[in-house]
Amino acid sequence: MPNTQELDVLNRRQCLDLLQDVRVGRLIFTEDALPAVQPVNFRIWRDDVVIRVAGGAKLAAASDNLVVAFEADELDPDLRSGWSVTVVGHAQPITAVDDLVEIAGTFVQPWVQGRRDHFIRIRTEKITGRRFRERGLPQYHAAASG
Repeated sequence: MPNTQELDVLNRRQCLDLLQDVRVGRLIFTEDALPAVQPVNFRIWRDDVVIRVAGGAKLAAASDNLVVAFEADELDPDLRSGWSVTVVGHAQPITAVDDLVEIAGTFVQPWVQGRRDHFIRIRTEKITGRRFRERGLPQYHAAASG
């Protein structure tokens, strides 16, 4: 079966638009001097990725202003289509009361039990994305806003 897929490189706005429509991604950070990857619920807020955590290594990375990566995607292996977006930036705890009030209502219930009282913002200092599409189909264009 010949490969009939094309690869589109997405711009910043297209990447952010795609991230608005999914709720789970993967956070890549350092834990005990080793790479760690964990699935996380997230939201896009002010064009940055925000996750809610209980504490631990993810919060420690944010408290130390470390560089982390985040990835989300929607891929269909049968159709060989989909997209992937990666964000790289400094992780920072969100502590301003006004910001916490604004963000808190946008998160759904966590998948597992337990309190998650901390919000971490991942600055979108570098964002890259790719979309795989059937050859001949139109390229992805961001929806007009406003």
